[in-house]
Amino acid sequence: QVRLEESGGGLVQPGGSLRLSCAASRSRGSIGAMGWYRQAPGKQRELVATISSDSRTRYADSVKGRFTISRDNAKNTVYLQMNSLKPEDTAVYYCNAVSGTPPYNYWGQGTQVTVSA
Repeated sequence: QVRLEESGGGLVQPGGSLRLSCAASRSRGSIGAMGWYRQAPGKQRELVATISSDSRTRYADSVKGRFTISRDNAKNTVYLQMNSLKPEDTAVYYCNAVSGTPPYNYWGQGTQVTVSA
């Protein structure tokens, strides 16, 4: 069982920055890949960025060069640094973690990011 707690969302002007954090707590086992997904109103949830347990990263094309994902394995925490934010980045951002055998996807409750002037 893994519990994910997100923080760091909010309202920011276009061109601004935000940093999301997601702390994972687990009752047993290790945590594998972690990542961030987002869902805008009327749209499907989409991948933003993922990071493996050995810190290999993957990004959606729409955020490459602007967002950076990182993790602190000692704290079981994943971060998403978001720079040069655009109105189209507005969405609820969800933290994801994979754990267990067979692998199971765990999700956070989501944090709202709004980019608006």
